[in-house]
Amino acid sequence: MNANVIELTNITKMYDMGGAEEVHALQGVSVTIKKNEYVAIMGPSGSGKSTLMNIIGCLDTPTSGQYLFNGVNVSEMDDNDLAKIRNKEIGFVFQTFNLLPRSDALHNVELPLIYGGLPAAERKRRAKETLAHVQLGDRAHHKPNELSGGQRQRVAIARALVTRPSIILADEPTGNLDTKTGEEIMNLFEELHHLGNTIILVTHEADIADHANRAIRLRDGKIESDEPVRKRKSYSIASAEGQ
Repeated sequence: MNANVIELTNITKMYDMGGAEEVHALQGVSVTIKKNEYVAIMGPSGSGKSTLMNIIGCLDTPTSGQYLFNGVNVSEMDDNDLAKIRNKEIGFVFQTFNLLPRSDALHNVELPLIYGGLPAAERKRRAKETLAHVQLGDRAHHKPNELSGGQRQRVAIARALVTRPSIILADEPTGNLDTKTGEEIMNLFEELHHLGNTIILVTHEADIADHANRAIRLRDGKIESDEPVRKRKSYSIASAEGQ
C-alpha cells in the first residue's frame, strides 16, 4: 500500500486577471506527504500557501502538474468527484470555525455524515463519540454562542474528525483565539497526530508551525525550504480541558 497520502508533482496555478495580466500563484511545486505526518505550510501573504491549501483540499484544481491523493489522480477530476473526496477524505478546520449558529454542537459535527448518507442512529453515535474525544461530550446540545472560542474550535475539529478522513487540513486554526486557548488547540492537534492522524497546518506564525514535525515554506509561488521542525514535548488531550 502506498504510504504517501499527498503527491504533488510540478504543480502550477495561474489566475487570469483580465487583459494580458496573469498571476502565477504556484510555479512548479512538488511535495510528498506521508501518512501520519504533521506538516506546516508557511509563507507571507502572496506566497501561494492559500492556493496550495486549496489544491490539496480539492477546493481548486491546478493549471498543470499532477496531484495524487492516496494514489488516485485528482488533478483532472470534475466538481462532483472532487466534492466526494472533500467529504470523505479531508477534514477541514478553519480560522472562523464555520459552525451553523442555530444548530447545537452535535448537529454541527453530524453534518458531514448527513452529506455522506449515513443512517441517523449511526450519525449520532459517531458524532457523540467524536465530541467526547475532544472533551466536549457534555456540550453536545450547546449552540455555538453558548460555547467559548476554544470550545467552538474543538467542535470544528470534531466535525473534521467524524468522517475518519485521510488528512486534517487546518487553515490558521488559532487565528481567532487568544494565546492561551490557541496553545490548547495546538496541544489537541499534537495529540491527534500522536493518535495516527495526518495533519496539514497552514499558518504564517512560526510558534504555531513549531508544533508540526516538518515545515514547508513558500515564497513567490515556489518552495523556499522544506525541513524538519525541532522536536517538542508531547501533549495530551486532557491538557486542553477547560476552554
